[in-house]
Amino acid sequence: MDDARDCAYADFVRERSHALLRSAFLLTGDQHLAEDLVQEALARTHRAWSRLEKPSNAEAYARKVMYHAQVSLWRRPKVAESLPGDDLERHGGSTDDPAEAAVRRITLQRALLSLSPKQRAVIVLRYFEDHTEVEAAQMLGVSVSTVKTQCGRALDRLRTLVPDLRVLADVHEAGR
Repeated sequence: MDDARDCAYADFVRERSHALLRSAFLLTGDQHLAEDLVQEALARTHRAWSRLEKPSNAEAYARKVMYHAQVSLWRRPKVAESLPGDDLERHGGSTDDPAEAAVRRITLQRALLSLSPKQRAVIVLRYFEDHTEVEAAQMLGVSVSTVKTQCGRALDRLRTLVPDLRVLADVHEAGR
């Protein structure tokens, strides 16, 4: 029975690690921190594996562990963050030029990193992972009104920093 459980866990890790890592990167803004966050989530999921009713619950459990671990990091003292190339000018517009696309990605990444960790988590849950406000609130252990407030503030800040993000502005305005 332990072999079957271990195989199921190994399959889960193989199939879902990449998706967990993408979400963790969006939460942390740093590849190494994201890897650490996923490693912590997978370790805790492994310890809880026998208590999970169904293996299909494992991803939800791992994501919840990730979000809670990230909340714990929010409470630690903050250290100033900067990205290489902070002196680059922002470019707008949509072209097929790979250089312009790279600049837009860097600009968006910098804008996301300028958000508070809580705001970044709300944006990731709501717009990257398409969770409802209620689901995001449950995952983060906060009220729905906190999710709405943090989301509104984050989108306002993103609109200021990256005015070309009309899609986010339109989505948020439709939800008000």
